[in-house]
Amino acid sequence: MRIDQIEIKTNDIQKTKAFYQNLFGLFILENDKKSITFQAGTSILKFVEDSGFNSIYHFAFNIPANQLEEAIQWCQDKVDLIVLEDESVVTHFENWNAHSIYFYDHNGNLLEFIARHDLNNEQVGEFNSASILNISEIGIVTENPLELGNQLIEEHGLHFFSQNTNTEKFAAIGDHHGLLILVQPTRNWYPTQIPSESNPTEITLENDENIINLKF
Repeated sequence: MRIDQIEIKTNDIQKTKAFYQNLFGLFILENDKKSITFQAGTSILKFVEDSGFNSIYHFAFNIPANQLEEAIQWCQDKVDLIVLEDESVVTHFENWNAHSIYFYDHNGNLLEFIARHDLNNEQVGEFNSASILNISEIGIVTENPLELGNQLIEEHGLHFFSQNTNTEKFAAIGDHHGLLILVQPTRNWYPTQIPSESNPTEITLENDENIINLKF
C-alpha cells in the first residue's frame, strides 16, 4: 500500500512554506493564497489554509534504511529532534524492524523520519531532501481503531499491518510502504505528551494498483 497524497490543514501557509520549501528543500508543485502542495519523494503533501485551525497532525516519511545517522546530522541545523526518556533521539521499533526520529514543523505538526529495515531502499551518498522517499504514515484519530480498520478492509480490500499488535486503542492499516495509523482520541502522540485530535484529512492510496480516496 502506498500513500500517493495527503491533504491536511494549516493555519499559516507562510510558515508551512518556510519549513517545507526553505528549510527542507521540498519542491512546490502548486501554490496559491489558500493552499500549497509539495513533492515529498513519490508522495504529494498538500496543505489547505484555515485560519481557525488549532490542532496538529502526525505523519511520517520513509528514508533510506541505511541513512538514519546521516538524517540526524542533516536535521541538526534545521530542527530540534525530540529527546526520549533515555536521552536518545532514536526510537527502535523492534516488532516493526525500524528506527525513527521525531521533530516538529513550523506549524507544530509532529513529523517522523523512519528507516524501515525490511525495505530494500538503501542509498549511497549524502542525505538531503531528495532522500525523503515518500509519506509512509498518517495518523487518523477515531473512537474505535479496530472497527474503522475492519471497515477499511471490507470496503477497500486493505489489511492490518501484520507486524503490529492491533488493538481497540491503536491499529495500523497497510505495510512498510504506507500505513494508516489509527488511534483513539486523546491518546498522546508518541513520543510526546500531545493528545491526539480528529482533524480533517484527505488521503489518496494506491493498493494493488487500485486508487482509493479516503476522507476523515
